[in-house]
Amino acid sequence: MTDPPSTAGTPSAGRSMPGLGGDWQRLHPLSPLVRAGRGAIALFVVVVIPVLGSQNAGGGGGGGSLEHLAIILVVFALGVISWLVTRWRVSDGVLLVEAGLLRRTSERFPLSQIQAIDTVRPGLARIFGLAELRIRLASGTGKAGRLAYLTNDEAEALRARLLALAHGLAEETPAPPERPLVSIPTGQLVVSILLSGPGLLLGSVVLGLGLLATLAPGAAAATLSGGTAPLIGVFVGVFRRFNAEYRLQVAEAPDGLRLRSGLVETSAETIPAGRIQAIRMIEPLAWRPLGWCRLEVDVASQKNRGRQDRNQAKAGRALLPVGSHAQAAFLLGRVFPDQPDDRLRPPARVRWKSPFRFRFLSWAANDTYAVTTSGRIRRVTDWVPLAKVQSVRCVEGPVQRRLRLGSVHLDTAGRRVHAVIRDRDRAETADLMTDLPDRCRRARALETIRRAGVLHTAAPAQPAAAGPHRGPA
Repeated sequence: MTDPPSTAGTPSAGRSMPGLGGDWQRLHPLSPLVRAGRGAIALFVVVVIPVLGSQNAGGGGGGGSLEHLAIILVVFALGVISWLVTRWRVSDGVLLVEAGLLRRTSERFPLSQIQAIDTVRPGLARIFGLAELRIRLASGTGKAGRLAYLTNDEAEALRARLLALAHGLAEETPAPPERPLVSIPTGQLVVSILLSGPGLLLGSVVLGLGLLATLAPGAAAATLSGGTAPLIGVFVGVFRRFNAEYRLQVAEAPDGLRLRSGLVETSAETIPAGRIQAIRMIEPLAWRPLGWCRLEVDVASQKNRGRQDRNQAKAGRALLPVGSHAQAAFLLGRVFPDQPDDRLRPPARVRWKSPFRFRFLSWAANDTYAVTTSGRIRRVTDWVPLAKVQSVRCVEGPVQRRLRLGSVHLDTAGRRVHAVIRDRDRAETADLMTDLPDRCRRARALETIRRAGVLHTAAPAQPAAAGPHRGPA
């Protein structure tokens, strides 16, 4: 049995999801509990366990138990109120999210400005089968929205339909297919983390404590008691990296790169090609005998939005946590095609300033990208699209001035990667300060023309969403 065709101006009659037809919807009733996350677990440990302990002991502590129960009731009531006053709907091409009791907030997210919608499932949300949608806009205002939480099925269906509406397609249009590119084996990830800086530090501390415990148990106990906090901090840092990059899978889709990963908290992110500001390849010294490297993608920096977009701390997140140079070259070719090849070496007198780094200093550029390499112990190569460069500046330190050298910085809107053409002759830096801005302007103009062509090509598909007729592509 086929559904009746939707009429123009109405969002897919008969099959529209709740909230897409203009009616207000609430989030899942367990959303306050999941939002509390670790706070809810801490509350259980601090409040509920003492209550149960006092009851088992019998007699004493009745007043304390009543106080604990009162705290639980207050927290529960606040969570219910938060859920009752939070609602969302889609009306006239805008996603509306209202929240707050005393301080009411009403956020508007135009569907036409949606750039990506990510799906995040914290550990507690996975227990209850819930997921969070994080909506990123292309307006550059730093504005982002979240719907936390919906059931897994509702989140996936709503994500697909919001993206379809954002692209001017019919509401029932499924999510575009994706092509898997790379997946990271767990064993290789574990070895790479253990051979990284924090991993080596943690391993050295554990090995030292083990030897000390064998030779002098008393000294080991004293050392452990005094250094527990730093040791826990290093362990937490190592675990966070493992949790964030566990079973990472990279796929390619028409709307950008899709990255799925996570052990306790899983995430499915989409990085549109237009948001990528730079790519960095890192080759630590301990990885080089194994032929491994790491790729990090840097996206456009946005203002801090507090707790609601904590995931943006992954702005410089790994595109390839660990892999071979062949895998890195494959991913680079998919994201940044037509890269420059011929590298330019620095002047010989740079040996006086950087004797260990001299062999690895190089750079290259064409009409689209610039690439720089630096580092001896930790070799770093940065690729920057010239169309994303926001400023070009020349810096000369005291030693560089003595040797008639300078470094040219290419700044983007990213957070981490800023390519630096290090230690070039003063005459070369003067030429670069004239040539690179012109190349950047030409690259931006070509990018604007390309985007206009893509939009013009996609424009005839928009009226097709209103009825069964589809014109020629």
